[in-house]
Amino acid sequence: MAENAITTKELIKKENLVYQKTRLLTDDVMHYCPGCGHGTVHRLIAEIIEEMDIQSEIIGVAPVGCSVLMYNYMNVDMQEAAHGRAPAVATGIKRLLPEKYVFTYQGDGDLAAIGTAETIHACNRGENITMIFINNGIYGMTGGQMAPTTLVGMKSSTTPYGREVSQMGNPLNMTDLVVNLPGTYFVSRQSVHTPGNVRKTKKALKKAFEYQALNKGVCFVEVVSNCPSGWKMTPLESNKWLAENMLPFYPLGDLKVPEE
Repeated sequence: MAENAITTKELIKKENLVYQKTRLLTDDVMHYCPGCGHGTVHRLIAEIIEEMDIQSEIIGVAPVGCSVLMYNYMNVDMQEAAHGRAPAVATGIKRLLPEKYVFTYQGDGDLAAIGTAETIHACNRGENITMIFINNGIYGMTGGQMAPTTLVGMKSSTTPYGREVSQMGNPLNMTDLVVNLPGTYFVSRQSVHTPGNVRKTKKALKKAFEYQALNKGVCFVEVVSNCPSGWKMTPLESNKWLAENMLPFYPLGDLKVPEE
């Protein structure tokens, strides 16, 4: 009787379960600053891999930047790459192992600065990889310096009075560039600063992995994120600043969707 009671209790608990940590995330404590969007995106990627049941079929590539320790947090095969070279490394892996799912996970200082050439040419060639681009408008890992994506007037450790176009040029909108290249198959820009946006980002990321199996070209997903430490704000302040300042310049939504 007691055994049946335990079984019933466990069943009730299971039926009322709202959320459970994916088994693909390790128990290692993430090094990201409180409020950073990286941890949320890591969780989404891990959940998608588990839901698609492709843990043994996927290889991630993380270069230099805040994501450099990504391999500590996911139970999937990961390959490190030199700063900015993740698309080139991912291209080599995918061409050698075309049956595998291959993705890059890159920040804006990596993908849009030192890795601009690798990004553009991989997208132009139409490599069958998924590129995940975290854009917080700043160099987060190295002290909050101006990045190619830093907004006009936005302050950083190297632009204490704000970015000036006459001296530093305009912000570089990578997603608007790659959407025009013939080698991109699916291009989307999302965010993770609200629960609703987290759900939309997960949907876009899942599409990016599913479309990769069609071998039609690059699937590119930008995630506009915050950087509380680099922006010198609390997590709540940074989310509000993101919505009021980042999103008008980097509007959310699917930019290129293949015809079903």
